[in-house]
Amino acid sequence: MKTKRILLGSVAVLGVSGAYAADLPTKKAVPIEYVRICTTYGAGFFYIPGTDTCLRLSGRARFEYGVQGPYNRNPGTATGVGSGDYSGYRGLARINLDARTKTDYGTLRAFLRLEAASRTGIPTFHSTTQIRIGNAYSGTGVDAFGRVQQYFNTDKAFVQFAGFTAGRASSFFDFYAHDFEMIGATAGSDAASTNLVAYTATLGNGFSATLSMEDPSFRRTPIFSAQAAAVTAAAAGNSTAGIFAQTNSLTPIFVGYSADGLPTGVGFVDLIERNRMPDFVGVLRYDQPWGSAQISAAVHELNVGNAALGTFVGTNLGAALSNTNQRGIGRTPTEYGWAVQGGVKINLPFIAPGDTLYLQGAYANGAQLYAGVSAQPGSYIQAVAGIQGAGFTPFFTDAVLNPFTNKMALSESFSVVASLLHYWTPQWRSAFYGSYGENSFAAGARFAQGSFFGLLGTGPGVPGSRYYQLNNILRDNYQIITGASLIWSPVKDLDIGVEGAYFQYGVTSGRVLDLNKLPGQNPAYVNNLANPVRTITNVDAFQARMRVQRDF
Repeated sequence: MKTKRILLGSVAVLGVSGAYAADLPTKKAVPIEYVRICTTYGAGFFYIPGTDTCLRLSGRARFEYGVQGPYNRNPGTATGVGSGDYSGYRGLARINLDARTKTDYGTLRAFLRLEAASRTGIPTFHSTTQIRIGNAYSGTGVDAFGRVQQYFNTDKAFVQFAGFTAGRASSFFDFYAHDFEMIGATAGSDAASTNLVAYTATLGNGFSATLSMEDPSFRRTPIFSAQAAAVTAAAAGNSTAGIFAQTNSLTPIFVGYSADGLPTGVGFVDLIERNRMPDFVGVLRYDQPWGSAQISAAVHELNVGNAALGTFVGTNLGAALSNTNQRGIGRTPTEYGWAVQGGVKINLPFIAPGDTLYLQGAYANGAQLYAGVSAQPGSYIQAVAGIQGAGFTPFFTDAVLNPFTNKMALSESFSVVASLLHYWTPQWRSAFYGSYGENSFAAGARFAQGSFFGLLGTGPGVPGSRYYQLNNILRDNYQIITGASLIWSPVKDLDIGVEGAYFQYGVTSGRVLDLNKLPGQNPAYVNNLANPVRTITNVDAFQARMRVQRDF
């Protein structure tokens, strides 16, 4: 009986509860929209919820360690200041976002790549192609000065639609662009990040043509400035002396002559280039299963700022210079540099799957970065010691301003490069590469600078003197770079590898003063023939780099 009463009571309670529950309002569950895989554009894409846009998120984490011995640890020499580092470190983070949408005009694409990195140590241990302009601030302090850099870079941010590309992207001029290298040392064009707008037309049978309007700022090497000459010659009370301290800024030129042909006045030209006309790039490309081929051409404007009159106290070949009887001078005429490049990529599956050979050559007139001779040491200052503490510093400038004519004389450069990627096994691969490049200054450009500044003890020196014959300023130069790597990929998207590269920089003719042997760069000392000097024809070095990289 007791059990019966309990069961009846439970049924009653449930009945009452059911009645109350039936009276409560019901709330319909919100449908869940699951992330859907997008197969239209390959692996890794998914639909952004609520849209018909496919998105792929990818990235990279990289660690590098490099070793390169310095030439000089003596801070008492010009090239020894700040040198002495043997190793460098670099950590890099990369995030990619690739968004694509089908439209009636084809695929609408937006691509973003953001990079952040930390690098320390040897001055050539930078990002893999060249020292990036405006990319980082050097660390300050007794221990860190110049050796610690942190940077954040918008490496890519472009839109593609109906054949158009607009935004920050790799230059369409480029072809090989150090595809198989860690150090990125070979000569050759590689503007991995520039601002542009371009149109690509598909011509059929594997042919395509591109016309691109590109930002000239990332293709400039400076117009040569004998900056030190202006500073040295300026009188103590000269009101414009402070302006002269700007690197690659005001440089003096003649603005008037007397009846007997002697200079009577000096003006100044601001050599910092302005953004006036974009670079125009044209490309014809051919793609086939065997590989691809490309011909590129570019036009590059060179310009300077306004001319200004100013006081200049000094001497030039015995003639006094002053600001008396000055005549006005017009703007320095604009010049147009140009460049051409041809390259071929050949797939070699008959050797091993994935094997590839690149061959490329380029010539540039007044557009040195399109030939890329200075890509590895850095191209944004006019003279760069690509090897830490080296006794020879090559000059890289697009043009030299003639102080007598106020016209720019354009420099010439060319480069050739070959690079082979070979797979020993699916997990082990190597790259073998080499390049040769030259940079030559216009005939008479060095002589004009020496004639103007010679007796001031700066610039190339007085023509005919021993200092003029032996110093490195505006000397034609060459570079040879070779290297090889070995990379192990034990699992997909993981690379563990090492690379070694040999560098040689030198003058194409004659000898130059060894800047590590004081007082080799002192004109007064060198011009005294009784004093011994040390000279060299080239410098060379070896850099080794280790990398661990995970892509996802």
